[in-house]
Amino acid sequence: MKQIITVLLVCGFLLSCEAQPEPTEFTQEALNDTFVDIEGELVTFQNILEKHKGTTIVIDVWASWCRDCIVGLPDLKALQNEYKDVTYIFLSMDKTQKSWKNGIKKYKIEGVHFYMPQGWDGPFSNFIDLDWVPRYMVIDGESNIKLFRAIKANDPKIKQHLK
Repeated sequence: MKQIITVLLVCGFLLSCEAQPEPTEFTQEALNDTFVDIEGELVTFQNILEKHKGTTIVIDVWASWCRDCIVGLPDLKALQNEYKDVTYIFLSMDKTQKSWKNGIKKYKIEGVHFYMPQGWDGPFSNFIDLDWVPRYMVIDGESNIKLFRAIKANDPKIKQHLK
């Protein structure tokens, strides 16, 4: 009898833990989060999206200290070569703006760059449930999230959403 009850409890738990659908829109808190642009000016995430409205965007949350980020750069650059009409936005998790800017130069990263002053703890990071870098997202021309989570630049889901 104990085994039957245990099985029923486990089954009930598993059924109640169904995966939640991934978001297709950013929350207002995420849109209001502020980033620092390459000139040192504060800009909201909403302003970043509005500036690139009408184009497909690949977001890369990265850091110059992140080994996986650096190892994945050749795949990201190959993606950029294949999909030239896409806007590539890089959001840096570096500890300082100096290390962020040095990383851009050192690794010759082409795209639109922003620094995340709140790092792991900001509204944007919380919204995307940031638990790993690199983290890639694909956003359509209407600012809808088409791909919420990828951790490798060569993830086939990225290309699937860029076609």
